[in-house]
Parts: sequence; C-alpha cells; structure tokens
Amino acid sequence: MAISLSVVLLLAIILVVMIRGGSLKAGPAIVAALFGFFLASSGMAPSINNFLNSLADSINAIRF
Repeated sequence: MAISLSVVLLLAIILVVMIRGGSLKAGPAIVAALFGFFLASSGMAPSINNFLNSLADSINAIRF
C-alpha cells in the first residue's frame, strides 16, 4: 500500500507539472493513464467511486 500510494503521489506531481507546462502530448497522456491506474488500486478508489456516483445521481435529479 505504501509503495502504490507513493507512486500515485509521484505521478500526480508529474501530471500537475506537465499540465501547468502546457505540453499535453503523448508523455503526459501516458503519465495520466498510469496515474489513473495506480489511483484505482489505492485505498481512495471506493471514495472516488462513491463521490462520482453521487455526483451523477445529483445531476440526473436536476429537472429543467
């Protein structure tokens, strides 16, 4: 768990630096994909999933 969490943090920092640098090319896209992969295997995955599900439910409940 500690290794995957540190990899997630490292990839998050790299991703932020690459996005702020304005160069979103193949390299940053690979880093973003790896960030998502490692984030999904971390302990935060259920919380993120619950948040996204509740956000989708809230958007679905809005009537125009």
